[in-house]
Amino acid sequence: MKRILYVEDNIDTANAVKIILENAGLEVELAYTGEESLKITNKKKFDLILIDIMLPDISGWSTLQKLKEKKVKSKFAFISAIPLPKKEMSILRKTGVLDYIEKPFDNNDLVARVKKILKVT
Repeated sequence: MKRILYVEDNIDTANAVKIILENAGLEVELAYTGEESLKITNKKKFDLILIDIMLPDISGWSTLQKLKEKKVKSKFAFISAIPLPKKEMSILRKTGVLDYIEKPFDNNDLVARVKKILKVT
């Protein structure tokens, strides 16, 4: 089973995404801050780390950079309410971000995009 870490400070959103992805057959663990995600990844490995851009302690961008500095061997994607121009996505892809999912999202689209990243059918 593919393991996902979802870094999201909004508890309701975090729990909703967890339920949606678990109903699709994926295992999901939650972190509510960037620092918490750094601690969790010291102990556990994940196939995908989904990161909200706006976190209360350090930004999603900084969280991504710190995870990469730690050489965390996961795939990465952002989830955010902030729209992203297509030009910016090409820059993100160069940093290893595989997708940028904008909130609010369609549940089926979320599952399809996560499964595409994980190469799960």
